[in-house]
Amino acid sequence: MASVLVVEDDQFVRSALIRHLTEASHTVRSVGTALEALREVAHFRFDLVILDLGLPDLDGSEALKMLRGITDVPVIIATARDDEAGIVRLLNDGADDYLIKPFSVEHLSARMSAVLRRSRAAGDAPPSGVIQVGGLSIDPLRRQAALDGAALDLTRREFDLLAFLAGRPGVVVPRKELLAEVWQQSYGDDQTIDVHLSWLRRKLGETAARPRYLHTLRGVGVKLEPPNGHMP
Repeated sequence: MASVLVVEDDQFVRSALIRHLTEASHTVRSVGTALEALREVAHFRFDLVILDLGLPDLDGSEALKMLRGITDVPVIIATARDDEAGIVRLLNDGADDYLIKPFSVEHLSARMSAVLRRSRAAGDAPPSGVIQVGGLSIDPLRRQAALDGAALDLTRREFDLLAFLAGRPGVVVPRKELLAEVWQQSYGDDQTIDVHLSWLRRKLGETAARPRYLHTLRGVGVKLEPPNGHMP
């Protein structure tokens, strides 16, 4: 079971979430504002945060950015907004998943289980040696990565994706395999992969049009290889 922080200002929705999560044997704390949420994560350890976007003191997207500045706890966004651009921004800003309101408790439970599996699988990954691909250096044990000697500031999911691809240099990895191994999902939206690849490319100083390390083969998958295809 998990320790969950519910950030929701609607008392009816908040009470329903608390009741459902408690009945599912989770430990629950709840707040109604973004500032209270920031104080909570600063003082307590949580396995998961359910974050509403329509908060009274601060927009949830800004709250997400602030949360990401102090913690890498998995965050599921609960939102009534269903525009694609907004969802992409949330994923770019560090959300692990999202739910469009109204949603069923069964849907919430399934999304929570998937996010928690991914988080725990990453934390339980066995230590291994440093991976070197061209100018990229990835240390799975310390969860550190560097490009040409400069440290890369990566989110948890960005690091997981980079490390998985770097462990198979030059190999085209199907998107279904990425979802299964990195996101621990048997199915999902390719948009999730595209968002994280786009974010990774920025940090590697490349673009989809002018790739250096990350190469997408349309309709096939993704591969990571050093510039010019030369292995170290």
